[in-house]
Amino acid sequence: MTAQALDFPVPSALGSLENYIQAVNRFPLLSAEQEHEFAVRFRDQDDVDAARKLVLSHLRLVVAIARGYLGYGLPHADLIQEGNVGLMKAVKRYDPDRGVRLVSFAVHWIKAEIHEFILKNWRMVKVATTKAQRKLFFNLRSMKKGEGALSAGDVAEMAQTLNVSQDDVREMETRLYGQDMSLDPGMDDEEDAFTPIAYLAAPDAEPTQQLERSQREHLSTVGLSHALEVLDARSRHIVEARWLNEESPSTLHELAAIYGISAERVRQIEVKALQKLKGALGQT
Repeated sequence: MTAQALDFPVPSALGSLENYIQAVNRFPLLSAEQEHEFAVRFRDQDDVDAARKLVLSHLRLVVAIARGYLGYGLPHADLIQEGNVGLMKAVKRYDPDRGVRLVSFAVHWIKAEIHEFILKNWRMVKVATTKAQRKLFFNLRSMKKGEGALSAGDVAEMAQTLNVSQDDVREMETRLYGQDMSLDPGMDDEEDAFTPIAYLAAPDAEPTQQLERSQREHLSTVGLSHALEVLDARSRHIVEARWLNEESPSTLHELAAIYGISAERVRQIEVKALQKLKGALGQT
């Protein structure tokens, strides 16, 4: 059959995914010569009808590839749709003079488009961002043996096969098989349902508490440093030795011996210095 004689009837209304799959399976496959002719016409003459036939003859390939990604919980129809976008990109970039069949060239583009769709829509949290994580995301399920957790040997073997670190393998297993959990209890849950909101709440994160904590930290650092400057050298030393030396605070008698005064006099100097400090801190 010549390329000109090929017929690609497209049903006006498919009705369902099953009808669509039956329709694309009826489209004729292209021989190498027909495929080359259509590809040359599209490349050199911008023949849209030739491009259409290249796409339609490979739609069954997209269906087959998309079926392999049903385990990610996304609709088969959506996977097929994204795969078809990849197929059209492949047809646009296909070079018939390289000696490679379109089916081999298109597989990469179809999978790449489906991969992007899955990563954008699978759960709320993105599970694969680096190249190693993406490789694991799309291979760990098929390589995993059984339903249990990966053994140390399985992790090492998988890491070597995919050329990634063992830590990446363990992290991706946790991400893939960790169960999603609602932050708040649902409408049908009991009032005392134990959800993350019960144990993730920070009791000291209330705005007024944060402001008080910030002010205390300011007073204990910058504010105290400035307040100590209002004291004379002896008063400052007595306060620092008595109150700011947490490891071994000095006694009144030890300071009295240093300055040659009575312990009672040291206490009086301390009281007066603390009053000055209080006044200075209140102005900070």
